[in-house]
Amino acid sequence: MNALLAGMRAVTRFNDWLGRWISYLIFFIFVFLLLEVFLRYLFNSPTVWTNELSQMLFGAYAVLSGGHILAHRGHVNVDLIHSKFPPRIRAAVDIFTAIMFFIFLLALLYFGSSMAYESIARLEHSQSAWNPPLWPIKTALPVGVFLLLLQGAAKLIQDVLIVLDAGGAARRERSDIVGPVGSEE
Repeated sequence: MNALLAGMRAVTRFNDWLGRWISYLIFFIFVFLLLEVFLRYLFNSPTVWTNELSQMLFGAYAVLSGGHILAHRGHVNVDLIHSKFPPRIRAAVDIFTAIMFFIFLLALLYFGSSMAYESIARLEHSQSAWNPPLWPIKTALPVGVFLLLLQGAAKLIQDVLIVLDAGGAARRERSDIVGPVGSEE
């Protein structure tokens, strides 16, 4: 049991660390888009690369931050009824909905991996005037989905422990089972 909890904490810590680093991409995207606006409207000299690079960085940001967002329960959900349930009922509902979560993510991992593999094999480029390589960004999709799957598995284990009331888990906050995000316990 301790090894399982340690694994859950490790996944959460890694996703938290990656999410914090990935969040800095927003500043780069902001700078690139601001640069494009200044160059286009003040100097009448638009660039061919800033919009495409911003889109690529945002794509990486979106897919690689999924595990971090799940660890912090930041995904959008409708919890008008869900939030009123006691912890064990909430966890049981989350276990039921995890089935759909894992089916979707496994399909996304399968097709995203196939797409990334083909892109790497061809050393795919964008075919735009700037023509940057696309394979690094396409590789981010299966990596991000895999990390989200790991965080989802940690959350599922957490929910099972709450439903089974392992060690009084239902009486504790969910984050206490895995440990606070970023804790070194």
